[in-house]
Amino acid sequence: MKKKGKRYREIAKLVDRSKLYSLSEAAPLLKQTAKSKFDETIDLAARLGVDARHADQNIRGTVALPHGTGKSMRVVVFAQGEKAHEAEEAGADAVGVDDLVDKIVGGWLDFDATVATPDLMRTIMPKLGRILGPRGLMPNAKAGTVTMDVAAIIRNIKAGQIEYRVERESGIVHVPIGKVSFDPAQITENVEAIMSALVRAKPSSVKGRYLRSIAISSTMGPGIRLDPQQFS
Repeated sequence: MKKKGKRYREIAKLVDRSKLYSLSEAAPLLKQTAKSKFDETIDLAARLGVDARHADQNIRGTVALPHGTGKSMRVVVFAQGEKAHEAEEAGADAVGVDDLVDKIVGGWLDFDATVATPDLMRTIMPKLGRILGPRGLMPNAKAGTVTMDVAAIIRNIKAGQIEYRVERESGIVHVPIGKVSFDPAQITENVEAIMSALVRAKPSSVKGRYLRSIAISSTMGPGIRLDPQQFS
């Protein structure tokens, strides 16, 4: 295992690894642990008591973060005709069908989200499923990104809507929830938004403890463990 650097070890001393923090404690503490010169991303990782191999426990959805992610989202849209025009008007970064598919097959992946109209899924799935699927970038009806209302979903994504999904093997949901330049109140409200969505998504078939562990961290900082009971 790679040894952590001196700078990281000094920052890590600020965090009590044996403690489960309240969100009101963790948000300002996270800002103290972010010492890089760039605006680090804040990530949240929640381990859920689910078995994603069962269809009803394969949790996936979207949530609008009150303060966005702090990142300008680049959205690719697979649409044609009037829907392509609507996508362009709504601010899509790239719109097309065959030409766009070929560009992605050729190695272009300079985007953060994809949207498709339902009639084109059979066209793009055979070529792009293995490329975009493992990266979590394939349009998905459950996440709302396979839709005829392309304009609305583009605006939502660019305004701060993120997709969450549980990892099949680990049962972990991992999402970006802001930047360290956010103030503690903004961090708190974004965390509350994603956790509320996860609690609402709890399958009725889950027995025992649902929220197993939760942690937030900056890109270069140590994880800060949150007390799951505050979100139950």
